[in-house]
Amino acid sequence: MLIQLALTGVLVALLPLAIVWTSGDADKYRKLIWITLFLTFDLIMFGAFTRLTDSGLGCPDWPGCYGHANPLQAHAHISAAAALLPDGPVTVMKAWIEMTHRYLAMAVGVLIIALVVIAWRMWLKSGRRDRKFAPALPSVLLAFVCLQGAFGAWTVTMKLQPIIVTTHLLLGLGLLALLTWFGIRQNAPLAPRIAAPALAGAAAFGLLLLAFQIALGGWVSTNYAALACTDFPLCHGVLVPQMDFANGFSAWRELGKTVDGEYLPFPALTAIHWTHRNFAFLVFAYLAWLGWRALGLAHLRRLACWLLAALALQLATGLATVFLSWPLAIAVIHNGGAALLVLLLVMLNYKTRYLPRREPASVHSGEPMPVHLRNSNP
Repeated sequence: MLIQLALTGVLVALLPLAIVWTSGDADKYRKLIWITLFLTFDLIMFGAFTRLTDSGLGCPDWPGCYGHANPLQAHAHISAAAALLPDGPVTVMKAWIEMTHRYLAMAVGVLIIALVVIAWRMWLKSGRRDRKFAPALPSVLLAFVCLQGAFGAWTVTMKLQPIIVTTHLLLGLGLLALLTWFGIRQNAPLAPRIAAPALAGAAAFGLLLLAFQIALGGWVSTNYAALACTDFPLCHGVLVPQMDFANGFSAWRELGKTVDGEYLPFPALTAIHWTHRNFAFLVFAYLAWLGWRALGLAHLRRLACWLLAALALQLATGLATVFLSWPLAIAVIHNGGAALLVLLLVMLNYKTRYLPRREPASVHSGEPMPVHLRNSNP
């Protein structure tokens, strides 16, 4: 079974590898990084789809499905489980969704292994002088994807325990952030810092705020608290409803249960939803301000426009999940919007620190042009 699974992961990875190999791009290493990033983004979206369709236990063992490499071989076991509980976590469709997610995850792992092999080979070949192939970050990516795989396994074996599933989500977005930094570093090699230090610090703080909000959103999703408040801007018709923060935010407990093993009370779900919703306003306001500030720098203007557009999309999809009673497509897009915001904020953090030497200074920020630019020839 393990050999079959490994071969499946390699086969899925062959398509992007073939695209890179046959492309006319002179820098195939850079292209492989960006294709790996693209597939990681797809993996996060499909992971959201897997979670939101309640397919996380579509195959209740790991890494295979009832000891087999694919649902076809496990069809008899799946059919028996579905017949016993037609609305339960195991059905033929849910099994295929879960295994497709695993196949895609294995393919991303194969691509990262390829990046590590190429980096070490070219690094040693250049006598450890070519910074483009410095193997430190690819090696960190490999360790990161192994850790992510471990949490993927625990997600199944620990029966969707909320803290495990939320950590799995955060690690996936962390992998996306690292790949984004890696990719943009290949596009724009490190150069002296010329952006305002205040904006660089603001961008870093914005990324931390977003990470905390995503953790809250993951906690909402993994506890199935998305519909705990079905009105807006109030919740159950009041500004501050009855809430149970102690049980709602107890970290180590089973899905739907308190620490004591009792069923999770509805006020606990309300507390989870209400906290995520209200913290979102703070994050939205801060990132909107950050995007407006970035508009004042010519080299960041396009990125700032993308950031503001992604914020508007995230706000719209967040409200739509409440008013339209959590439609699947919009919920998946909302998860994808969070991943897009991570990607854009990582780019913003990079570009506020490492910029081309002859990049123009601020358009309307009022900040002076750096000395080494004012004295350079056109």
